[in-house]
Amino acid sequence: MWHITCGDLAADSVRQLLAEGNELRVLRDDLAVGPLADIESPPCTMRLAFWEQTWPVGLEPQPDFSGIAEDAEWLAGLPGQSRHVTVWHGDSASEQLTLARVAAALEGSSITLYEVACGTGESRVGTRMAVSMHAPDALAALYQPGLVEAGRIAELAGQWRAVVAENAAIRRWVDGCFLGEDNERIDSELIAACGDDWLPLSRAMAEVMVHCDGFFPTDLFLYWRARELAKRGVIRLSDDGAAEYSKVHVCRTST
Repeated sequence: MWHITCGDLAADSVRQLLAEGNELRVLRDDLAVGPLADIESPPCTMRLAFWEQTWPVGLEPQPDFSGIAEDAEWLAGLPGQSRHVTVWHGDSASEQLTLARVAAALEGSSITLYEVACGTGESRVGTRMAVSMHAPDALAALYQPGLVEAGRIAELAGQWRAVVAENAAIRRWVDGCFLGEDNERIDSELIAACGDDWLPLSRAMAEVMVHCDGFFPTDLFLYWRARELAKRGVIRLSDDGAAEYSKVHVCRTST
């Protein structure tokens, strides 16, 4: 049996629950953000370019983004393998997109798809749960794989193809559907979290995170948006070339 998780934190939690004969595959791409148009077409040039521009210059070690293309090749070959597949997922848009992506890869194949649902079914702040947010004993109790029927596989596969075709900047998971949008909303929330006086950028980013329904905006994603806003002159950063955001301060630009 293949077990698939979205991200290393989820993998660390799941790995200790798996018996011998099960193998874990970690898909690390945060599918909630960035273009998806060529994500299934190695070498995934557009997708790689997005992450390369998002990653701060000088922040080491830089991830090997070629893993994105390797994931696409692995998923394309998944229907030809003899192992069935279990996807672990919670309420993050990225985890739900991972489930949809795997369903699209397996649609029409003889491989059986199972799921371990670890969320509440909502992606609202205060109620949502990602796989990695569960304590070990709670996650063990949730380890009851359910069969994903052919009809649901087709529905999920259709959702995946739709978001790839839409190629939005951001995807939120709301009421079981993926809603695409540009960066304007998250940028506005980040600007609103800044003040006229200097404050730590980390504080402004945390304010955005705790009020963001539909997807989990990561610190590195928000740091990239802050740098982009600074380039436009909307906000000021005390050091817009810093490899890390922890010592950077921010304020709104005077009008």
